[in-house]
Amino acid sequence: MDKRNFLKTLSIGGVALATPALPVSAAEKAAAVLQKRRVSHRVWINPDHKEKYDDLVKKYAGYKKAGIADIMFEADSEPHFKAAKANGIKAHRWMWTMNRGEKDLLASHPEWYAQNRKGESCANHPPYVDYYRWLCPSKPEVVNYLKSQVEQILQKDYVDGIHLDYVRFCDVILPVNLWSHYGIDQSKELPEYDFCYCDTCRQGYKEKYGVDPKDIEHPDQSPSWRKYRYDRITNVVNNLAGVAKQHKKDITAAVFPTPEIAKRIVRQDWTNWPLTAVCPMIYHGFYREKVVWIGDAVAEGVKALHGAFPLYAGLFVPDFHNNYEDFRTAVKLAVENGAAGVSIFGDVTPEILKVLAEV
Repeated sequence: MDKRNFLKTLSIGGVALATPALPVSAAEKAAAVLQKRRVSHRVWINPDHKEKYDDLVKKYAGYKKAGIADIMFEADSEPHFKAAKANGIKAHRWMWTMNRGEKDLLASHPEWYAQNRKGESCANHPPYVDYYRWLCPSKPEVVNYLKSQVEQILQKDYVDGIHLDYVRFCDVILPVNLWSHYGIDQSKELPEYDFCYCDTCRQGYKEKYGVDPKDIEHPDQSPSWRKYRYDRITNVVNNLAGVAKQHKKDITAAVFPTPEIAKRIVRQDWTNWPLTAVCPMIYHGFYREKVVWIGDAVAEGVKALHGAFPLYAGLFVPDFHNNYEDFRTAVKLAVENGAAGVSIFGDVTPEILKVLAEV
């Protein structure tokens, strides 16, 4: 929040005399704001089950010293969770939410999977890559399944919260840097990547709006069809947040970089979710943007949240190519634009920890 210098007035004989405030530089203003705001950081980790507990305690002590207050673990590992907690770091279980390609789930419930505009199911026609197996958020069975998954996770006393990833629809448009990799031009929405057009979604939309989305001439341009899908994902989050609330534990999410991008390319309306915190993946290299864009993206997200919950700017370490000055700039830009800190994906090197400790 910007500080404002107000003129002090003194009323003498009905005349207000103004005493001008001393000029304050932008850097001094920013420093004053940061001093009043607690900054901490987060990191995404896939735990190595071979690491020993005592070594983990030492490693996470270094994380804590650098200002890392939360770790999102992609797999369950009691030694990792407890070693983090021994250092006063919150340990969250990082869960893939809508993208679920477990073989037993595919075999037992292929009808749960999302269908594209061509009628192809993710169960047997995964888009882009084989592991893209997206569940349909409109099906009550899917919502109940995900609630049971979160329930099992949060029952464990060493888990401090649930961290949702892939909590969205499939990318109808990929970040521009990936177009050449997949050999596609996504200047417009293509039917094979546009989800979900299963019977459940079509019927739910028709009941509310009186038309089958497949009968809309340009469904990709329909605001109500877009909103219907935003709301389906939001409903999933609301239900999972209810489970977290029952356990009195945190619920956070990894989301697309800005509210506008998230809605446009993955139908994700994260500013309206009941979260404890959010970690937008502001991976500037994916969008062919310069480091300075990270500050812009943070500012957009913070403004849209209106203080509902803190935002931690997700930074993709490989995008910095070992340029720690750029990384330092990114962290500063994030914090100065309102982020509560940053969330790191990539190798947490001593150089990375040093930069985090400085901010």
